[in-house]
Amino acid sequence: MITEVALMLSLTILGCLLVMQILLIAGVPIGHYAWGGKERVLPPRMRIAAVVAIGLYLGFAALLSSRAGILPGGDSAAVVIATWILLAYSAFSIIANLASRSGQERAVQTPVSVALTLGILLVALGTTG
Repeated sequence: MITEVALMLSLTILGCLLVMQILLIAGVPIGHYAWGGKERVLPPRMRIAAVVAIGLYLGFAALLSSRAGILPGGDSAAVVIATWILLAYSAFSIIANLASRSGQERAVQTPVSVALTLGILLVALGTTG
């Protein structure tokens, strides 16, 4: 039960982050909440990075879904190791968001990163099936 709730939390956060990246790509002036907060409207090179972020979020969602037993392979060594690597990456994002020069990014993305990291941790510790 805990793994399923943690998966739902993680997927919801990843979904919200994905929508945010789509809005940034579309030129919505919310860049002060992402990517260091320097640009309210992302320049073209940062929009490309946002596209890459969307691909990563989809991969993270698939990985967590596998680890939680929704998709196959959750107990394989590759999925288990990749989930722990994702946890480390997510934990690092907490530090990166805390260090942002953008007050808006710090205020919004830091708690988002903490919640996502907690969700990933609980999925990583869970068992499939």
